[in-house]
Amino acid sequence: MLEGELSDPRIAPSYVTDVVLAPGGKSARIYVAVHGSEQEEESTLAGLMTARAYIRSQLRDRMGVRHVPDLTFAIDRSQKMTGRMEELLGRMRKRDKRRSMEETQPAEATNQS
Repeated sequence: MLEGELSDPRIAPSYVTDVVLAPGGKSARIYVAVHGSEQEEESTLAGLMTARAYIRSQLRDRMGVRHVPDLTFAIDRSQKMTGRMEELLGRMRKRDKRRSMEETQPAEATNQS
């Protein structure tokens, strides 16, 4: 529904990563990951908030239920953070490997003399 049926140009390519239903089922927070910049994330969030009544009606029709919770959307940045953490860990591994190689090379040079 996010990419095909909502015609709002503010909504960038995105997908739902998690849905948290409040106790009692009266409200739900929908976490969305957006492929794009922070500006595209914000515009997507604004577009989804504008379309939430339409989304609720579509969910009601498709699920065949009488009540659909109030929807709130939030940006899920966990995958971007995971990517950044992997990048930093990779840098640390390279630095540690380079340091260990530098430490072993002087020791080998003094043993050869």
